[in-house]
Amino acid sequence: MGIDFKALPSPCYIVDERLLKKNLEVLDYVQKETGCKILLAQKGFSMHAVYPLVGEYLHGVTSSSLFEAKLGYEKMGKEVHVYAPAYIDGEFDELMKCSDHIVFNSFSQWNKFKDRIKSNPKKIGCGLRVNPEYSEITTPIYDPCYANSRLGITLANFKPEELEGIEGLHFHTMCEQNSDVLERTIKVVDEKFGRYIKNMKWLNMGGGHHITRPDYDIEALIRSIMYFKDKYGIEIYLEPGEAVALNTGYLVSEVLDIVDNGMQIGILDASAACHMPDVLEMPYRPNIIGAGMPGEYDYTYRFGGNTCLAGDIIGDYSFKEPLKIGDRLVFCDMAHYTMVKNNMFNGVNLPSIALYSEEEGIKVIKQFAFEDYMNRLS
Repeated sequence: MGIDFKALPSPCYIVDERLLKKNLEVLDYVQKETGCKILLAQKGFSMHAVYPLVGEYLHGVTSSSLFEAKLGYEKMGKEVHVYAPAYIDGEFDELMKCSDHIVFNSFSQWNKFKDRIKSNPKKIGCGLRVNPEYSEITTPIYDPCYANSRLGITLANFKPEELEGIEGLHFHTMCEQNSDVLERTIKVVDEKFGRYIKNMKWLNMGGGHHITRPDYDIEALIRSIMYFKDKYGIEIYLEPGEAVALNTGYLVSEVLDIVDNGMQIGILDASAACHMPDVLEMPYRPNIIGAGMPGEYDYTYRFGGNTCLAGDIIGDYSFKEPLKIGDRLVFCDMAHYTMVKNNMFNGVNLPSIALYSEEEGIKVIKQFAFEDYMNRLS
């Protein structure tokens, strides 16, 4: 591997540039085979120190807010696509300055802002998000197509008479899924909205495509993209976030204490609540290098963070040797939905951010301090 995790500050996120390049090469293969454009969804991964590298492969970024749009505009300088459930009036003029595509969640939002877009000197491509009311996501919090969802326009609420000025449609129905789900989804999208897609310039097939996962069927993805390109002659966009950074990063943590309350409990300087919130929200149990499932090895521990939240629990793990205070633990797959979602609850400091490359080795890019905590408050 080549990374000396003991040389890092703790806690610390570190992204391996070699692994990031491998993911980008996979995504670029899809682009070259289909002619589609793949964008980085910043909601999943927005480590802008690597934006120059990402920009060598991908066509730009997608954003869900003014700040994300500005970040992509300033740090990558390629296409900036924006979608939000609703736009803030006072931010919209600034948003237009850094956006190439703006997707609206409803006809009312489109009608509210379309005159400002038309009078804007910069050409901005406008689209609508549709809701095909089809999804195979089993966790409701991540399902944009559950009953009464606020995301996207259903066919019953679609208004073809108000499409003037709209040049694209967008759908996002997936989360961490393989391409067989997409193959089934596009049939529903085409059945419901094909009559409108045929008059569009582009179709955005959203994110949730786990393209860089080892078992992902890339050829099925290519078939799905070509289905729309061949049938309607339109440009296709994909906007994965997680697939860009999947399995490229780690979170290094240190054991601060070990207590006993019916089992051995390790208290870490990394927190589920603060530093890897998806562990609680999904929920899921991240892998630790060298650790097994509870009881798999001789010494089992429950790990929790150093906040006062009782539920700040990461999970149970076993080891071949007993742990001691000061030991380092390395959590895997910690590049996406960590840095973008972390927080300073209890005043707990954020992990440092580092990058590993063949040329420079470990490079600590960012460390946080009291001022970062204080300046978020008033």
